[in-house]
Amino acid sequence: MNKEQVMQLSDLGKVQYPNVAFEHYQGMGMTSQRTRDRLIQRLIEEGIRHPLVLNAMRVTPRHLFLDEALASRSYEDTALPIGHGQTLSQPWVVAKMTEFLLSDQQAPQKVLEIGTGSGYQTTILALLFKEVYTLERLEALMLKAQQVLQKLAVHNVQFALSDGHWGWPRQSRDKLSGTPQFDAILSAAAPDRVPQALFDQLKVGGRMVMPIGKEKDTQDLMGYYKTKQGIKATLLGKVLFVPMLDGIEKQGGVV
Repeated sequence: MNKEQVMQLSDLGKVQYPNVAFEHYQGMGMTSQRTRDRLIQRLIEEGIRHPLVLNAMRVTPRHLFLDEALASRSYEDTALPIGHGQTLSQPWVVAKMTEFLLSDQQAPQKVLEIGTGSGYQTTILALLFKEVYTLERLEALMLKAQQVLQKLAVHNVQFALSDGHWGWPRQSRDKLSGTPQFDAILSAAAPDRVPQALFDQLKVGGRMVMPIGKEKDTQDLMGYYKTKQGIKATLLGKVLFVPMLDGIEKQGGVV
């Protein structure tokens, strides 16, 4: 992309919210639309180019997904804590991962997210895909994310309490009319290697993005493209995510 095209992206124009709820929660001061626009300008300078991804992040009130004490830091390009030892990913990483999923795909419809977390990445996906299926192993986080998405009147997301290694859980597959086949899969947790169940649930022609590596080590952000001949892998950068752990944790204890 040349300098002129970058300048065109930087001319954000008038914001158009997905619905009245997004507009209602746009915030003020350090959580205002103006502050979000500055974040979008930084993302463009850092190499994010997909206009749909930039617009989705421009209209989504990231501060809603954080505790009030952290609201003033919502639009910093940094990861922030959300409790339970989990984090809200750095905006650049959210944008990079989402951008990869949309590359070269003709109107992808169904996306699977591993690790709902705060629900911020879920919301970005919901603005770009017709159907979002999101897994979270911590029930407390899942319930909190559901509340925020209800506030924003986001209705195209299905939630499941599940171990990410399994992919979309078998008992929930009736919602997909049989064996799930996803156009895209995004993981916000890092396994040592890609679980085979996730490759199995990805359509031929589909894309998957996830961090790979051990906890506390620098991890590889990997993009995968599934072809009839097999899987093509691309290194997208170096990141640090929470590990993909086994099992699920209900509010009453670990299962």
